[in-house]
Amino acid sequence: MLVLLAGIFVVHIATVIMLFVCTIANVWVVSNVGNASVGLWKNCTNTFCSETLSYASEDALKTVQAFMILSIIFSAISLLVFVFQLFTMEKGNRFFLSGATMLVCWLCVLVGVSIYTNRYANSYGTNYQWQYHHGYSYILAWICFCFSFIIGILYLVLRKK
Repeated sequence: MLVLLAGIFVVHIATVIMLFVCTIANVWVVSNVGNASVGLWKNCTNTFCSETLSYASEDALKTVQAFMILSIIFSAISLLVFVFQLFTMEKGNRFFLSGATMLVCWLCVLVGVSIYTNRYANSYGTNYQWQYHHGYSYILAWICFCFSFIIGILYLVLRKK
């Protein structure tokens, strides 16, 4: 049981770090031709990054930014609640609060990445299919989506023995 709790704790810390990296890094869409990348915050070309995005005025991007930040916050809160419950909870109880908080994080990642996929990720591929592909931030966000769901369900099922 202790090994399972330690494993979940390590995966949860990795998820928080990956959420932080994928939200901050400006590598959601990458160009093969000019070493250009587009993220949630900046548009980078070679070594120069500008804060003016081609889609910065749209509310959908601000929604994606907000949901990704919320996912980081809820994931960190869930980690703190898990540690708190681990040392204060009676034996035989379940980690309901940390599981519910992690599932809220999962929902935030789902909404944020889905909006980005619908509005931006596919629009680059229609005109320049051979030039653009998804960057590691986009892929990390989907990996965090899977991890946060698995961790949330495990917290809800797991009992402290």
